[in-house]
Amino acid sequence: MKKLLSLLLACVLLCGCTSIENDVPAFAESAAAGTSASSGVSDTSVFSDIPEISSVSDTAAQTSAAVTSAAETSADKTDVSTGSADTPTLALITAAPPETSATTAAKPEVINGGGIAEPDGETHSVRLLCAGDNLIHKPIYRIANETAGGNGYDFSPAYENLGTLISDADLAILNQETIISDDFAPDTYPTFCTPGEMAKSMIGLGFDAISVSNNHVLDKGEKGLISTLGFWSDNYPDIPVYGAYLNDDDMNDIRTLEVNGIKFAFLGYMEHTNGLFLPAGSPCRITYLSDEDTIRQQVRRASQTADCVVVSVHFGIEVSNLITEQQRTFSQKLADWGADIIIGTQPHTVQSMQYLTAADGREAFVFYCLGNFISAMDNPLSMAEMLGELTVTKNPSGDIILSDPAAIPLVNYYNSSYTYVGVYPLDKYTRELAGTHGLPGATYDFILGVFRNNLPGDYVPEPYKTIIFGE
Repeated sequence: MKKLLSLLLACVLLCGCTSIENDVPAFAESAAAGTSASSGVSDTSVFSDIPEISSVSDTAAQTSAAVTSAAETSADKTDVSTGSADTPTLALITAAPPETSATTAAKPEVINGGGIAEPDGETHSVRLLCAGDNLIHKPIYRIANETAGGNGYDFSPAYENLGTLISDADLAILNQETIISDDFAPDTYPTFCTPGEMAKSMIGLGFDAISVSNNHVLDKGEKGLISTLGFWSDNYPDIPVYGAYLNDDDMNDIRTLEVNGIKFAFLGYMEHTNGLFLPAGSPCRITYLSDEDTIRQQVRRASQTADCVVVSVHFGIEVSNLITEQQRTFSQKLADWGADIIIGTQPHTVQSMQYLTAADGREAFVFYCLGNFISAMDNPLSMAEMLGELTVTKNPSGDIILSDPAAIPLVNYYNSSYTYVGVYPLDKYTRELAGTHGLPGATYDFILGVFRNNLPGDYVPEPYKTIIFGE
């Protein structure tokens, strides 16, 4: 019945959606200027997202998830057998101002259980980095298969322009938006599945912890969830994977990682799972934002287990730079309960960030949305992405201090023939390259405008600050 309600409501809401590709120039101007534009969507999928579920039941929350996941549709309309491609349509959403190796340098030790280490009278420091949604549409895995000569998948060219940005961090965290499993055929929107070679690429880039707390974690149902968790534990047992669990014991085993003498704990939550549910009686566990009692208990327990609590939250309006009241309110609750760093994803474009003063006087920090890490989405706003950075210091008394927050702007690029999809740091993304972008409206000036209107200048380091703000 829950699924039926979701499907019926989604059909009603989406049947009136029309293409708006003729409005691209006006959209680009209004979004870059930080003004409001009328909303619409470009896909007819019934697997969709809408925010604001923290005060309603899981059933109502899932039923209300019926508008914005359609924005996740890929711009690639190519039929692989024919090579034909249609002009992509745009999902117009409100914009408002604010071969890689599977081995890397020595990884931090994964620690489960235990308490916070006693202060040792020394100062410890970690440079933490976080990346947004690794959202693998068909063009990305199709190109990877072609790159591998039709035998497997080589995703490394899509990320090669990042250089050592990820591996240079002491601790790097990724939201893996699509399940990774070799038990299912690769699949794209709306029910994603990504080949196992993607995990090799992400670990090779330097990621140390993986969040799977997002609306696509049930895209292949309970079997898909069990499969992807099994894939990670079988192939990368030293990588903390969090946000979805096999059973209660697994969920209660809070993932921790000790880096440079600082112990981190990781938790993850989502608003909804696109109208999909675990079957009745399933031992598997995911936690929606509506379950505040569970979240409060978990965050408080994590704060007693580790020096620094990292919480990944999938919330907000898709393809919008507008930070909702729910995002602000729930982030403050997380800080009050004991979270130190809050990593927001789901809107698929950049949003602002800020310090929060917790109830006990601590300073926490929230990145409201990092945007995507990579995708083939069909909205210009989703081409603006970022990496979040923070320095985490444990002083001689054992207190945690967060300093030097930074937003590293990234640009998602694909050409008009969909023969390349890749991510670029802004300083490597030229006006000339932008002129060949396959998405109408994703101009160089548009992308700069999105960054300018949503990233606090004080948090943007050089050389990106000069490129964006001209300072």
